[in-house]
Order: sequence, then C-alpha cells, then structure tokens
Amino acid sequence: MIDSKHARAVVISRRDVSSDLWIVHIRPEQQVTFLPGQYLTIGLPGGARLVERPYSVASSPAEPDLEFFLELVPGGQLTPQLYNVPVGGEVLIRPTAKGRFLFDHSSGHRNHFLVATVTGVAPFLSMLREMASRVTVPYRVALLDAASVSRELAYLEELTALAGRSPWLDYIPTISRPWLEAAWRGEVGRADDLARKYLDSLGFTPAETTAYACGNPNMVENVKGIFQRAGFPKDSIKHEVFWLAEKGD
Repeated sequence: MIDSKHARAVVISRRDVSSDLWIVHIRPEQQVTFLPGQYLTIGLPGGARLVERPYSVASSPAEPDLEFFLELVPGGQLTPQLYNVPVGGEVLIRPTAKGRFLFDHSSGHRNHFLVATVTGVAPFLSMLREMASRVTVPYRVALLDAASVSRELAYLEELTALAGRSPWLDYIPTISRPWLEAAWRGEVGRADDLARKYLDSLGFTPAETTAYACGNPNMVENVKGIFQRAGFPKDSIKHEVFWLAEKGD
C-alpha cells in the first residue's frame, strides 16, 4: 500500500555508463513538477521499511520523463537495489521536488561558472537543457565537467554538441587520469586544478559572475576556497554536495 506521499514510477530506459554509473529514465504515475537543479527522493522497500535517497534530476522540466544519473555504492542500502531494477520495473518516488541549488537568474550577473564531478553534472544538465529551449539566453555560461576517465563524462557528446550550437555556452570536459587514455585530446587535470585557470581565461570576474560547484565534497570544498580567494563573495557561490547522500545509501 502506497501512502499519499509517494507515487509509483516505471523504469522506461537505462544506459550503463560504466560498471558503477548508469543513467535511468523513469515515468511517474502522476505529474511531477520541479525547477532545474532540484532533487527528487526515490525509494524501494527495504525489509520492514522504505529506503529512500534524494537524487538531482538531470532532465529539464519540459521533458515527459524523469532522468537520473546514478552511482552504485557497494554495500549501500539503496543503490545496489536500484541498480538491479530492470526496465519495466518499479520504484517509488516522492512527487514533491526540493532543493535550492538553482540557477541564479536574480543575481544580475551575466557570467555563470559551473563546476561538476561525475554525477554532479546532473543538476547542471537540467539547467542547460532548460536554457537551450529558450529563444535567447542572456548569459555566458561555462561548465567545467571533471572525471577520472572520459567514460565517466556521461554527457560528453550531448554537451559538446550543445556548446557547438550555443554561443552562450563553453563546455570544458577534463580527466584526471590521462595515462589511462592515450587517445584523449581534451583538457587534463582535476576540477580543483583548473577552476582558476578558466575563470581567468574566460574573464569571469567576481563582480560579474555567479559560481557553482556540485559533486564530490572534497572538490566542492576546494573549489569554494578557490572562488573565495579569487574574490567571490559568499552569496555568489552556490554549492551542492552529492557524495554524502550517495555514500550513505
């Protein structure tokens, strides 16, 4: 029996990115509304109780289904079970979206600098997909998308193509273990190492820029420090930590 706080949702597609990363689309039995950057809580029965965790939505609000970019946590309480839900299987979802990690349209800043590691790209993807649907975008947006190896950059092709047709977007994919990929010709280094480089090269000054970081908590803390040392006031730095929620699965 499902209570009034939950709705059933069917897994309609899945793409495996690596052995521990996958993208899933789910279709809730009722309409779910959210803002780009917000999260929804997904759950599965776990013995005598429902095990639930929050996950940022990667799809835009205009898309008919919900998309999530997930990481398997070995020994976790939820992601091993989620990982095994087949296409056609069901999960439970709380249809009320939450979260304040939103694109700051009210800041007055023209520039927006986004930094992500692996699944931390999900809320940024929702924001960018929503902006791409507009006739005009009055911002300059840069996304620094970092991972260990390129296969973890799950949206590399989509974001490269989006940047190619969108003069308002710079997409900077980078990997930190280039010795594992001799064919990689993109940027090399961790997000922490490259954030200041690209702030400077793009001319994104604190007076005209809102900065965002999402993903690994160590990266988030390090990049927040980089922003602060560059002169960004606290209210111009937005952050969301993924790792803690996922490691607690």
